[in-house]
Amino acid sequence: MSDPRYALYYCPPEGSDLYRFGCRWLGRDAVTGTALEQPAVSQISPERLEEVTRTARHYGFHGTLKPPFRLHRQATEEQLTGSLTRFAAQLRPFTAPPLVLKNLSGFLALQCATPSPEIDTLAAACVTALDRFRAPASESELAKRRAAGLTERQEEMLVRWGYPYVMDCFRFHMTLTSRLPDEAEHAAFRKALEPMVARFAAEPLRVEAVALFRQESQDAPFVLARSFPLSKI
Repeated sequence: MSDPRYALYYCPPEGSDLYRFGCRWLGRDAVTGTALEQPAVSQISPERLEEVTRTARHYGFHGTLKPPFRLHRQATEEQLTGSLTRFAAQLRPFTAPPLVLKNLSGFLALQCATPSPEIDTLAAACVTALDRFRAPASESELAKRRAAGLTERQEEMLVRWGYPYVMDCFRFHMTLTSRLPDEAEHAAFRKALEPMVARFAAEPLRVEAVALFRQESQDAPFVLARSFPLSKI
């Protein structure tokens, strides 16, 4: 029996430059499920590129708004999507600062050049408004999060919301690599990525929808289930 997980993401519009870049870099299109050839990168082997993008590829190119969760026993996907439709209809599209390449605790990721209160507010709303559908985190899931070492505030978020990096602990980002402990390799990846992402630094990020992603089982990749436009006039 499948035990699907769901997540709410910011996902760039399919066909946009940002979406095409992210999918090709990670080697998978999370809308179609298609595997893609990753770009040739100077000083980095194809095998190493595949390795350091493996986890991000599993989740799909995205920015997390509500972390992965399972539905509680009384909830259905139909109820979740119905609530999401109403939720998104109450929100207006907005523009956030441009995306730039940043070092996020050893990971390379795209983050807004300056803080975006609008994205922070949207993420907090996604966490709280849909939390009634979430099954409580299991003891093994809680232990996995705690193993990373949490602050007191992150522990509070973990207990309340099932994930430590939400609300005031949230940092919007779009992951491009796993942690790169070697400084020389980190520099090589940054050098490769900077010209690829430079164009995005010149354009504000437009947020017009919330994407529901679905993971069919623990080993399956996340794929787009449906996109919900922010449609309040």
